[in-house]
Amino acid sequence: MSIQPKKHLGQHFLKDQNTCRKIVDQYTNFKGANNVLEIGPGMGAITQYFLQLENIQLELMEVDRDSVAYLATNYPQLQGKIHEEDFLKTDLSTFFDGNPFAVVGNFPYNISSQILFKCIEYRNQIPEIMGMFQKEVAERVAEPPGSKKYGILSVLLQTYYDIEYCFTVNENVFDPPPKVKSGVIRCFRNQRMKLPVDEILYKRIIKATFNQRRKTVRNGLKMLMDVKMLPDHPLLKQRAEKLSVDDFIELTHLVENSRT
Repeated sequence: MSIQPKKHLGQHFLKDQNTCRKIVDQYTNFKGANNVLEIGPGMGAITQYFLQLENIQLELMEVDRDSVAYLATNYPQLQGKIHEEDFLKTDLSTFFDGNPFAVVGNFPYNISSQILFKCIEYRNQIPEIMGMFQKEVAERVAEPPGSKKYGILSVLLQTYYDIEYCFTVNENVFDPPPKVKSGVIRCFRNQRMKLPVDEILYKRIIKATFNQRRKTVRNGLKMLMDVKMLPDHPLLKQRAEKLSVDDFIELTHLVENSRT
């Protein structure tokens, strides 16, 4: 029994066993996250190697009914641990009795950014994210300030995670081959448990300034406030892509203080 990849689900099944092993080798059990949730396992290309790891509790989440049936047949040891659910619509606090868990997978490219945003939402329960993304997305989230690839997702994920780009994966190891290369990254929860600024305002400032990324930060903030209220500050003369996470936190302090 095999499954035909479904284009509307963004499925590209891994077929190279060396690549599968190499991906699973990137999982580190960071901060004791021995609970592992694999997203979009398909036919279990990397699942089989996660099952070989000792001392982990593995569960799977898959929206494709055909894949769920395949996994249930071929991996009977995962009975009761295969969830036919949409990761983006799931309350993750119910998994593993609310204990921390790692999110891993060959993530569907059409929703990979949304998966990362979801992980940010549950960041205090997800100490590790490891998996494969479209290379452009993988590079973007790992990119430091100062690059044209550095953007909203980069800053928001780097606010709460330290990110490592592991390796690039060529198109020919998939069925069907995607039109782009892929990249494997891993993200480790950092020490920022709570921001020293209003988190909603922080996100709004990041989005507003990057949506006007060719303009200075001061001009980008015009969508949020009367910038005449802001003092003269070096950060306001920069473009958003030049600002680090700490810079954006300082910028949010600046905006907060100007409103009082």
